[in-house]
Amino acid sequence: MAITYKCPSCGAAMAFDSEKGTLSCEYCGTDLPIEEVEQTLDQEEYEPLGEQARRETGDFKVYRCPSCGAEMLTDDYTTAAVCSFCGAPGLMEDRLTGELRPSRVLPFQISKEKAEDIFRQWTRKGLLTPKDFRSRNTIEKISGIYVPYWLYDYDASVMLTAHCTRVRTQRRGEWQYTYTDHYQVHREVNSDFDGVPEDASEKMDDQTMERAEPFDYSQMKEFDMPYLAGYLSEKYNYTSEEMAQRARKRVSDMAFDVARGTINGYTSVNVTNRRIHLKEKAVEYVLLPVWMLNYRYQGKNYQFLINGQSGKMVGVLPVSKGRTAAFFGLVSAAAFLLLTILL
Repeated sequence: MAITYKCPSCGAAMAFDSEKGTLSCEYCGTDLPIEEVEQTLDQEEYEPLGEQARRETGDFKVYRCPSCGAEMLTDDYTTAAVCSFCGAPGLMEDRLTGELRPSRVLPFQISKEKAEDIFRQWTRKGLLTPKDFRSRNTIEKISGIYVPYWLYDYDASVMLTAHCTRVRTQRRGEWQYTYTDHYQVHREVNSDFDGVPEDASEKMDDQTMERAEPFDYSQMKEFDMPYLAGYLSEKYNYTSEEMAQRARKRVSDMAFDVARGTINGYTSVNVTNRRIHLKEKAVEYVLLPVWMLNYRYQGKNYQFLINGQSGKMVGVLPVSKGRTAAFFGLVSAAAFLLLTILL
């Protein structure tokens, strides 16, 4: 079963407003605090999108939109969707309960309009970006998505042995002497790592998601379905056990960096031995917000990602061949002029 929240004033579908932090109706302006949604909107007022169709289309399952009657296709991992014909939001309630229910959610704080503005401001920073790439009508689609994450807490203990040198020079008359002192340095460092994020969605590129970090967990909320209304959302593709190895690798690297950072004041440092012990303390299933923006330019599709909380932009801009040639021509001319002056 899927649900949608109907406005108590006019009956239109309501969605979460990232700027107000409320469930809002864009037609009559009614706002409901999230904590009051359950009390204000009775279960009878939750309009079902329709029971799952008896037929299945490939890997997709069919729901019918109550607002316009159009068919909504979702895969097994979709937990929140938006009708592509009328824009009515719907939540797949059966995919948000039990073990599939996140413990917390980080609500969107960047609106769709703000995300588009961040993107356009960002494109202006590219020296080699084509001028017409900023054209408003080439933005194909922008979608707000709650991405499933596992957050891991670890205790880490690191033991390091390093061969270090300290080089000093001394001048005596016409002679300069160089002395190299050798040291064997030991370190034992204990550190805690809380909330190490691992993207649990098969569709999202792991490296891109890492580049979109960090997220401020202090603004997390206890999970409540109204936060998802009006956005896309997925349940996890990978369990916490399946993502644990990746999390341990990440924590190991960070723990080593912390321990290595305590060895200072030497000319050279060569780590000769390391032992890292990790203990998992806790793991938590949460949803974190991102905007996905698809941009079509000269027959090619470009995809960009914006952190839905901080507005951090991730992506690769197209390069203008003409601007690139002009830029390197200018650099070459400047280098030639400098050499001419020096010679």
